[in-house]
Amino acid sequence: MKQAIKQIEGGVCAAKGYSAAGVNCGIRKNKLKKDLALIVSAAPAACACVYTQNLVQGAPIAVTKENVANGFAQAIICNSGNANTCNSNGVEIAQKMCQLVGETLGIPPSDVVVASTGVIGKPLSIEPIASGIPVLAGLLALDSNGAAEAIMTTDVKKKEIAVEFILGGTVCRMGGIAKGSGMIQPNMATMLGFITTDAAITPQMLQKALSADVPESFNMVSIDGDTSTNDMVTVLANGLAGNPVIDSEGADYDAFCSALHEVTLYLTRAIAGDGEGATKLIVCSVSGAADTASAKKLAKSVINSPLVKCAMFGADANWGRVLCALGYAGIPLDVHKIGVTFASASGKVAVCQNGSGLDFSEEQAKIVLTEPEIEILITLAEGDSSATAYGCDLTYDYVKINGDYRT
Repeated sequence: MKQAIKQIEGGVCAAKGYSAAGVNCGIRKNKLKKDLALIVSAAPAACACVYTQNLVQGAPIAVTKENVANGFAQAIICNSGNANTCNSNGVEIAQKMCQLVGETLGIPPSDVVVASTGVIGKPLSIEPIASGIPVLAGLLALDSNGAAEAIMTTDVKKKEIAVEFILGGTVCRMGGIAKGSGMIQPNMATMLGFITTDAAITPQMLQKALSADVPESFNMVSIDGDTSTNDMVTVLANGLAGNPVIDSEGADYDAFCSALHEVTLYLTRAIAGDGEGATKLIVCSVSGAADTASAKKLAKSVINSPLVKCAMFGADANWGRVLCALGYAGIPLDVHKIGVTFASASGKVAVCQNGSGLDFSEEQAKIVLTEPEIEILITLAEGDSSATAYGCDLTYDYVKINGDYRT
C-alpha cells in the first residue's frame, strides 16, 4: 500500500535540524532585494548533487564537486546577483565563501556547498559576502522564506514546498526551495534547487534517487532553450528523523523517491510557471510514443517552440505550430495519426485528429487558452510510452527583461 505524502509548511526548514536565513549583503544595488542565503543542518548530512552539462560552468560548481566528493555536507551558501562565472579568481572566491561559512559555523569548509546565480562574467568581490555571512548566521531560524527570496534573480515568485511522509514507521519530512526564471533548458540538472530532509539514507542511495528523479522532473522544464552555466540541485539528508537507514532498494527507498518526486515536480512546475515575463504555465503531455526517450524529445520540442509559446500567449489555438514542432524533433512519426487537444480549467477543445484539423469553436478555444495553466495533449500511435514537459508562454516582457538584463 502506497504511503500518503502530505504537504506541510516550512520549506527547507520543515525537516528536523535545519535552519536558514537570507540577507542583502550588498551584491545587489537594490537593498530591498536579498542576495545571500544560508541553509544549515544541525548535523553532518548525506549529500547528493547534479550539475549543468554546459561546458562553461560557474566556479562554485567546481568547488562544490570537490567538497562533496565524500558524500557529505552540512551547509549551503548561495549568492544571487552575480554568477561568479568566467572570472579569473572565481574558484578562489567560491573557496573563500566556504571558508568563511566554516569559520562562522565551526564546521570544516569542505562541508559547505557553494552556489551563485546572476550575471555571467561580472567580477565578484568577497567583501560584501564576508560581511554578510556573520549576519546570516545570527539570523538563522526555522524560516526558509529569507533564503527562498535571496536566491531569486528575475524570479517574480518564491518557490518552496515541504512534505511529510513515512519511512519504516517513522515520520520524515522533506522541503525544498528553487530559483529559475530564464536561461532554462537543463541537461542533467536545473537552475538552482536546494532540498533538505531528516530521513536517514546513505549518500550512495541519495545520489541514486536524485539522479533517477531529475530526468523526470527538472530536466523536463524549459523556459527559453538556453542551458545555464550555474545549474545545480543539491539534497541534504541528515537522518535526524531516526528512521532505519536506507542503504538499498526496497519499500522505504521507493517511499523516499516518491516524496522526493513530489518536491521536485512541484518546484519544476513553479519554475515553468514563473518564466521571465510569463503569464501562463504550459504543460505538454505526449502519449502513444514508441519509447520514453522519444516522448520526452517530442514534448520538449513543443514546449521549446517560440511560435507555440507565442500562440499560447495570444490564446490562439494554432495547432499547426504544434505539429510543426513535432515534425522537426528528429523522431520518426506517422503524422497521419497525430491528435492534439488543448485543455485548461475552462474545458477541452480537440483541434486535430489523424494529422488533420477538426471543426472547433474558436471562441471556446480562446476561453480555454486564456487560463493561467494550459495543457497541450498530444496522442500518437507509435507505442505505449508517454512524457510530460513544462514551460511557459513567450511574451513582450521576456524580450524586455533580457534586452537590458546586464545593464
